[in-house]
Amino acid sequence: MKTFDPVVVTRLIKEEDLNHHGTLFAGRMASWLVESCFLSASRAVGKPEDVVCVKIHGMKFKRPAHKGEILEISSQVVLTGRSSITVAGQGLLDGDDRPAVTGMATFVSVNAQGKPYPHGIVLSEEYVKRVEELNLKAQELTGRRR
Repeated sequence: MKTFDPVVVTRLIKEEDLNHHGTLFAGRMASWLVESCFLSASRAVGKPEDVVCVKIHGMKFKRPAHKGEILEISSQVVLTGRSSITVAGQGLLDGDDRPAVTGMATFVSVNAQGKPYPHGIVLSEEYVKRVEELNLKAQELTGRRR
């Protein structure tokens, strides 16, 4: 049974990260969010070369981000299947404790031939209780139950 600490990636929002409205471009945010989620999944599997993203379940902006703001993206494993790992991510701006953006992505552990293999990760009951709300949302999005 395992537990995982969140992965945290910090970014400075720069001019090249903005869209035509002067706010953070969604494509850039999606890339950063998936990267953070990938790091969480890779840490869980222990072999980054065996982890591939199979689905981005969505990303929702709750407020815009602007040039010069510091974005802290945290991600954590919230659901595991036989070979899959679903990770939730969120972005906080300049120390605000309300997420500016949220999203989830599912990854699969694959061998050198690209075939899924069982990763053997089982989340502890204590850990699942700690991430219960995100775990339930992940179950709904993936159609999987613990």
